[in-house]
Amino acid sequence: MAQHILALAAEEAPERLQAALQSLGEGELGDMVTKQALKGRETTALLRGIFKGSPCSQESGVLRRLMVYKHCVPLVESGDLHLAKVSEIIGLLMLEARQLPGRALAELATLFVDVIKGGSLSNGKSLELFSTVLTALASSKECLAYGKGELNGEEFKKQLINTLCSSKWDPRSVIHLANMFRDVPLTTEELQFVVEKVLRMFSKLDLQEIPPLVYQLLLLSAKGSKKAVLEGIISFFNQLDKKQKEEQRAPQSVDLEVATMPLDQLRHVEGTVILHIVSVINLDQDLGEELIRHLKTEQQKDPCAALCPFSVALLLSVAVKHRLQEQIFDFLKTSIVRSCKDLQFLQGSRFLQDLFPQKYDVTAIILEVVENSAFGWDHVTQGLVDLGFNLMESYEPKKPFGGKVAETSYGLSKTPAQQACRLGASILLETFKVHEPIRSDILEQVLNRVLTKAASPVSHFIDLLSNIVVSAPLVLQNSSSKVTETFDNLSFLPLDTVQGLLRAVQPLLKVSMSVRDSLILVLQKAIFSRQLDARKAAVAGFLLLLRNFKVLGSLSSSQCSQAIGATQVQADVHACYNSAANEAFCLEILGSLRRCLSQQADVRLMLYEGFYDVLRRNSQLASSIMETLLSQIKQYYLPQPDLLPPLKLEGCIVVQGDQVFLQEPLAHLLSCIQHCLAWYKSTVHLHQGVEEEEEEEEDVGFQQNFEEMLDSVTRRMIKSELEDFELDKSADFSSSSGVGVKNNIYAILVMGVCEVLIEYNFNIGNFSKNKFEDVLGLFTCYNKLSEILKEKAGKNKSVLGNKTARSFLSMGFVSTLLTALFRDNAQSHEESLAVLRSSTEFLRYAVSVALQKMQQLEETGQTDGPDGQNLEKMFQNLCRITRVLLWRYTSIPTVVEESGKKKGKSISLLCLEGLLRIFNTVQQLYAARIPQFLQALDITDGDAEEADINVTEKAAFQIRQFQRSLVNQFSSAEDDFNSKETQLLITVLSTLSKLLEPASQQFLQFLTWTVKICKENALEDIPCCKGLLTLLFNLHALYKSPVSLLRELAQDIHACLGDIDQDIEVESRSHFAIVNAKTAAPTVCLLVLGQAEKVLEEVDWLIKKLNSLGSDTSDSSQISNQTQALEKGVILQLGTLLTAYHELVQTALPAGSCVDMLLRSLSKTYAILTSLIKHYIQACRSTSNTIPGRLEKLVKLSGSHLTPQCYSFITYVQNIHSESLSFAEEKKKKKKDDEAAAISTVMAKVLRETKPIPNLIFAIEQYEKFLIHLSKKSKVNLMQYMKLSTSRDFRINASMLESALQEHNTEDAENEPDNDQSSTAEQPDENQEPKKKRQRKK
Repeated sequence: MAQHILALAAEEAPERLQAALQSLGEGELGDMVTKQALKGRETTALLRGIFKGSPCSQESGVLRRLMVYKHCVPLVESGDLHLAKVSEIIGLLMLEARQLPGRALAELATLFVDVIKGGSLSNGKSLELFSTVLTALASSKECLAYGKGELNGEEFKKQLINTLCSSKWDPRSVIHLANMFRDVPLTTEELQFVVEKVLRMFSKLDLQEIPPLVYQLLLLSAKGSKKAVLEGIISFFNQLDKKQKEEQRAPQSVDLEVATMPLDQLRHVEGTVILHIVSVINLDQDLGEELIRHLKTEQQKDPCAALCPFSVALLLSVAVKHRLQEQIFDFLKTSIVRSCKDLQFLQGSRFLQDLFPQKYDVTAIILEVVENSAFGWDHVTQGLVDLGFNLMESYEPKKPFGGKVAETSYGLSKTPAQQACRLGASILLETFKVHEPIRSDILEQVLNRVLTKAASPVSHFIDLLSNIVVSAPLVLQNSSSKVTETFDNLSFLPLDTVQGLLRAVQPLLKVSMSVRDSLILVLQKAIFSRQLDARKAAVAGFLLLLRNFKVLGSLSSSQCSQAIGATQVQADVHACYNSAANEAFCLEILGSLRRCLSQQADVRLMLYEGFYDVLRRNSQLASSIMETLLSQIKQYYLPQPDLLPPLKLEGCIVVQGDQVFLQEPLAHLLSCIQHCLAWYKSTVHLHQGVEEEEEEEEDVGFQQNFEEMLDSVTRRMIKSELEDFELDKSADFSSSSGVGVKNNIYAILVMGVCEVLIEYNFNIGNFSKNKFEDVLGLFTCYNKLSEILKEKAGKNKSVLGNKTARSFLSMGFVSTLLTALFRDNAQSHEESLAVLRSSTEFLRYAVSVALQKMQQLEETGQTDGPDGQNLEKMFQNLCRITRVLLWRYTSIPTVVEESGKKKGKSISLLCLEGLLRIFNTVQQLYAARIPQFLQALDITDGDAEEADINVTEKAAFQIRQFQRSLVNQFSSAEDDFNSKETQLLITVLSTLSKLLEPASQQFLQFLTWTVKICKENALEDIPCCKGLLTLLFNLHALYKSPVSLLRELAQDIHACLGDIDQDIEVESRSHFAIVNAKTAAPTVCLLVLGQAEKVLEEVDWLIKKLNSLGSDTSDSSQISNQTQALEKGVILQLGTLLTAYHELVQTALPAGSCVDMLLRSLSKTYAILTSLIKHYIQACRSTSNTIPGRLEKLVKLSGSHLTPQCYSFITYVQNIHSESLSFAEEKKKKKKDDEAAAISTVMAKVLRETKPIPNLIFAIEQYEKFLIHLSKKSKVNLMQYMKLSTSRDFRINASMLESALQEHNTEDAENEPDNDQSSTAEQPDENQEPKKKRQRKK
């Protein structure tokens, strides 16, 4: 039969063909098509024949065609046919579909919807036909029956799509359906239906099927709904990530059935999806811009949803395209800094923490992206690297003008910018660890920046380089050419950069011979450079090499071990194998360094400071170094036993013309000898039992030489008078003459030598009385010179000695000395120590040196002298010194000591100063070791486990000691009150209070005590009052909002200073005795206003959060609860604050800073009230909510308690200023010429101080304007609480206006109205108040 139809179709005999087709039943026709299709022969020809014999003009033809379509769809989907055959059949059916009438198309489309609902689509090929049917249907103008009514083609299509999207889809056919909709013309509404349906299907699909579906969806987004598509994809993967995290946190609790996907599979799918999105963005730029736009708006509402690991990875992948790179990095940088700022803002206020707990941290999210990128996300790595460098460069440490860089690498990152810079470094380091291919690129970029940014601070890049090297030194071997290239530029870099750079690449020098050789060549050239910095860099480099290349037989030192990771084994093998070469190499370097001993003082100084460290790490070089030092000191040592002075000081200076320079830092040389000798005696002798005799003798030779020399110098220095050094009270110490400069240099050298000898003699003395008498003799010499320099400095400010010279005592010795002087109770030591203890000057000197060391440690993170950079030893010394100072301060009060004191600070006060510096330093440098530090101070509890240390308890114990001292100060007689000590105590308490946990009982007790102190002590000392109130505010903010406190203080200020209306007597309700006539203004007033500003900032921040929550429409119940809590908090804060301002604006404040700040603060308050009203206007617009009663109360309060008083206060301010002007005018009449300048300054001051008034008026009027808007929106008359002010004309002074009018009207009485206007306009100029015109426009 099929052949017959084919033949008829070929013959062009339509009637016979139609007759033949009519003779076939429905089933037969279907079977025939099926058989023909399965045979694979001429199926399309048969179908063409059938269509030819079924013209659409006849009803029977249409029905036959429909029958064929209905038969072919299941046939195509059955999977029995070859794909090529399927495509042929579908192609023909698509062509013919356009000829079908509307009703047939409608029936066919309904059939497809049923097939999809039934889930019987297998390969989805027939959907190509469905898209054609829908397209044809949309253009059909026929009225089609749908249900009981009729619809046209377009409406019918819409109903079908609606039905389809609200029915259940088979997960297998989702991709085919998404693909199909791309070919169907859709309206915006229909597209939205489809996109939402496909996004809902994500969760029902297998993870592997999501990337192709995402791709189809992205292609579909070309029609529109880009935002919905991106939002859906990002939120889906964000949810999956969260789920994955929860499962990792609690793996036991997850049932096997519920457990989702393996982590690596999820990451690979995410990576593929990101690639798809990027590839589509390359074709459709609008999609990229939509992505950035969407994330920006999301971030305003909920930063947590906007920046999740998936969206950040997506942004970084897109950022590789240059057109969007800048926008993306700007967005990410802003988000990071805002997140850090918010976090910082929240940490300072308990009120905000309770209302708005911080849920997310961008820093953690970005580092998570780095971690995730290990799963083959190569497309993200370039973005990560660019972002890391971008952050490090945008927020690098700033160099203050003309000053030294504020170095923060040793402390904690405090500002948001520092945190952002630190994050950039972390991103690069982690990316370096995870991605091998990009390592050399990162390294090259870091080195380039170290070289090119030499003028600006590069410490952050050097720290990063150091961490990179430690994490993978072998990688540097592959990039060694880049490192050697960097070495070529060493002589042009600043010294700090060179030292940092060499320290960073040091592990590489042990691994790569070529790098080491190239470095040595560079350094040897640099030693002979003309530039002093280049020579210093060479010395620094050589010392570093000597420290790190151990000669065989050198004693191991715990400090040598460098974290070299993978190359440690290789480095050590090479070190042992080549130890002979190392020795030759080290001796060669020492030879080069000896040449430096004839160079400038700065170069020699570096050598002397470096030799001790070299010796300690490379003990086999001891004899070479000692010989070098011996030959150097012999140039200046006079061996004759009776010759005074024992040292040739004139050899230490060089004279060029009339200028004098230091040539040999003799004290540093002696200090170096003293430390090296002490180390040599304590260490090498213990290990030399096995050594050969001759070497022993040779070594003993130089040791004996040194000891004899130091003893001789000590003996003769004690005997020497100042005249022997050509220094006495009559000597010239001015810096303008050559003699004066020379004398200053001599004085500093002699003082340094004395200090070095003090340390030497104390250390070798072993508590012998004679040695301690020598120590005191040396100190007498030191002290005489010190006094002379201080005296001369007092007379002449330009004297070089007006800055205390850096002490030569080492930190270790300072801690030993202090412990011996104050805490050594051994019977055997008592007699010898009594010698030193008898000199108060010496005790004061010991404590002041400790203080100087603390200051240096606090400012630079290290101290001079041996072990100055060893943080562990510094920590131990700090603990010892703190114990001594704490004991000394608490056991001997200042009052007791001061009774016998002559001049200078008392020792107790110095101890307290030292303690303050130590507490600050420990929190900066040793934040992680605070528990051990507090443990070390508590002598009673020496054996507690480290894990058991409760920081809050220990800190509270220390706080109690200082509280007692402060109470004693307050209860002492007025003559005994020590302002300086009280200030220090308050600062110490503030510093220690940071260690208390704000939620703890101890914190609350401390806060209560501080409130009590402020309430009970009528303190008149301004700095102490300032310190105490600042402490009170800082503590209070961490416990709860300080608004009620501000109100009480404002009432006290009002009571203390009186009312602006002199007839009113203010009821005296003193809450805080600290507010009194001396402190109320400006001190307390400015502090209260400063704190009020902080509260206003918090409220402003909350209102912004409220606005962003208000624009979020999802999850309404949870958000509305949060919104209500925030609104309540804001209104309560503002309400209490208004009552505080109510008191202040009625206070008779003196003209000046208080008035100025109050006016500005009031303007800000009104601006914030206005933004709150705007928020409610927006809320009324989006919902039909009525305004809450508490807002109405707030408006009522502002109308009754603030606005009228503001206008009265403005009048008061003007009265004060007009008085000062009239006073100035009177003076002017008396002395016309002399006082002209004084008058103009008074007028300028008045102008400046009245400037905030117009701004305040404007702020009030803006507030009232928006109140009117809100009244209309909410149908509540809020303006009933606002009384229009009668003092709007406060600029016009009636009597002055009248006299001015008379002057101007003498010319022409007819033009009176004009003159009237001009006089009014000009009047303010005469009165120095030119703002009136602006006011009238408002």
